[in-house]
Amino acid sequence: MQAVGIIVEYNPFHNGHKWHLDAAKKQSDCPFVIGVMSGNFMQRGEPAIFDKWKRAEMAIRGGVDLIIELPTAFVVRSAQYFATGGIRLLNSLGVVSHICFGAEHADRAVLNKIATSAENAEVIKDLHIHLQSGSTYAAALGKSLQSNYHISPDIITSPNDILAVEYLRAIEKFAPQLIPIPVTRQQSQYSDTNITAPFASATAIRHALLNSMSITDEISSAIPITTLNIIKNILMKKRGPVTFSNFSNVILAQLRTASLEKLEQLPSVSEGLHYKLRDSALRSANINQLFSLLKSKRYPYTRLQRIIIHSLLGTTKDQLAFFDEYGPLYARVLAFNQQGRILLKHINQYSNIPVITKTTHFLSSNERGKDNLTPLQKMLAIDTLASDIYSLGMPPSNWNTGAWDFRFSPLYLP
Repeated sequence: MQAVGIIVEYNPFHNGHKWHLDAAKKQSDCPFVIGVMSGNFMQRGEPAIFDKWKRAEMAIRGGVDLIIELPTAFVVRSAQYFATGGIRLLNSLGVVSHICFGAEHADRAVLNKIATSAENAEVIKDLHIHLQSGSTYAAALGKSLQSNYHISPDIITSPNDILAVEYLRAIEKFAPQLIPIPVTRQQSQYSDTNITAPFASATAIRHALLNSMSITDEISSAIPITTLNIIKNILMKKRGPVTFSNFSNVILAQLRTASLEKLEQLPSVSEGLHYKLRDSALRSANINQLFSLLKSKRYPYTRLQRIIIHSLLGTTKDQLAFFDEYGPLYARVLAFNQQGRILLKHINQYSNIPVITKTTHFLSSNERGKDNLTPLQKMLAIDTLASDIYSLGMPPSNWNTGAWDFRFSPLYLP
């Protein structure tokens, strides 16, 4: 059994993702593809435009054999923790031989050099100094590598390059037997906001969708027909899209009612930011005003987005540190095809973590609020809570109900 693993968000699945998927199959020569995918909230700290079950369906229709959810505790994090969570989860399955990921600079030798250099004590020391001064993680790492190893920071300016380096670091530490396959991203940059067919960034596609609230010819040119049909169905049934602004009142309520002690325990909050969070929430009428008041050189937008999502979910610094010690404790299946069914049989045999196809076998909605939960149940509780909160951001409809994780089964597409 040999499978190639990919760590994805598919927000939403587009032609560039399809190209990456085909490249993963071809370059690994593996007959199976496993995708570890973010759930309802994204690595950059924002809600997914469509829910995790629909994005998983897009993935399976697009050619992935099995989609497993990356626990939320590892998703709404900086690149280092996101990458490490994904690699540890794939390695735990017992069937993955290769890892394929995209990058703007996909030279494996160069990426390996950066990954090795990033482990140097002086680089780590400089990194923390730059982070404390307000630099983003990418900028801080770039400055540290340049001053210690004369490596140009331009090589790791994009989020995908940073993730590529962090995948290699995680592989070296947790899964040295896995074979990394970096591939060059096609045409569009990660943050491009304009669609240039056939390859466009997910950012550009989301912008176009939110501007038109329909499928335009421009959008159609950048996504597979399978994704197009799923999005049409979502829009028709008012199951999306979901945006940050949809949570304005919920977020402001959370921040206004939380104690200063609770705000201080939010991940990435330091140096008095909890005071500014409380005061800014009182002075804001919506989420855009909140971010405008909070944003500064020391607290870039992405870091603030993650903090706000953590305030929604109630996650704390201590919780995340606890989960980082364990790594992902389960493989939660979202969708699979016939090939995926074969994969699951082997994973159930060789995995060193349980496979979850029915949430209530491991955690019920009544148990979720109890104090005596196991580490697995605590991690799973955050995932289920994330879904319950996410549904509040749906367009007004029957989809605003909760308990999805306790009612939905994995999607099988033969």
